[in-house]
Amino acid sequence: MLPTRDATRYLAVADRVLPGRITGFYLVGSAALGTWRPDLSDIDFIAVVDGATSTRRLRALHVLGNLTAAARAVSRVDPTIPGTLNGAFVAAADMGKPVTAIRPIASHSGRRFHVGRGFDVNPVMWKVLRERGIAVRGPEPGLLGLDPEPAKLREWNLGQLRGHWRSWGERLLTGPASDKLFVPAHRAAISRVLGSPRLHHTVVTGEVISKEAAAEYALDVFGGAWQPLLRAALAQRSGRPVELAPAEAVRAAGEFTLVVVADAESREGSA
Repeated sequence: MLPTRDATRYLAVADRVLPGRITGFYLVGSAALGTWRPDLSDIDFIAVVDGATSTRRLRALHVLGNLTAAARAVSRVDPTIPGTLNGAFVAAADMGKPVTAIRPIASHSGRRFHVGRGFDVNPVMWKVLRERGIAVRGPEPGLLGLDPEPAKLREWNLGQLRGHWRSWGERLLTGPASDKLFVPAHRAAISRVLGSPRLHHTVVTGEVISKEAAAEYALDVFGGAWQPLLRAALAQRSGRPVELAPAEAVRAAGEFTLVVVADAESREGSA
């Protein structure tokens, strides 16, 4: 199942707010990797913009385009707001540039809106877009002339592990465990546990996998000692009860993440 209805609804709003500007719209993330789940997953996209665009109008689209997801979340008292459309807006003239040379027009993710930057414009997401992206509007991704810069893929992932993921793991062990409003610390921690092994897999193999596949990969690479944590992460992603004490979940998430980072660094010279 794909979130095409939600994407089409978002595009209908976009066409009113930015008439004629969104000429390409591509689903990436869990939808492209085959693991999107209704009422549980967000919807990640890359939008191609043709012509001058007001960032003020893009800010309005961020809000108006996600009103349906917000209303559904309120009705279910779900602070994570599943079904939120998160994406980056890239000028049509820039789509053929090396991905690290592209400066997005804007991006939005959750409650955050950024002008002139977008995390998902990176070698990993461009690889997913080129190989598995789902065209809701515009030509197939293979016809866009994308350059994911595969030679930079491994180092980019290592940089993310050394920086963002190590800092996050350390923070779980030493400081506030969550910066998400209304989301308990252990749920926030568990929701991100599978991020670092995904990057580890790409460092080792050069391929991008889903978070679900990353759980099985982590069990193979790092052993059964982490099985309770990884199973808890899978349970939360599928909407099942998590059988792990909150304090234990936060501590284990931090320790596991640092183990993953250290192991990836130990493989740095083995490429």
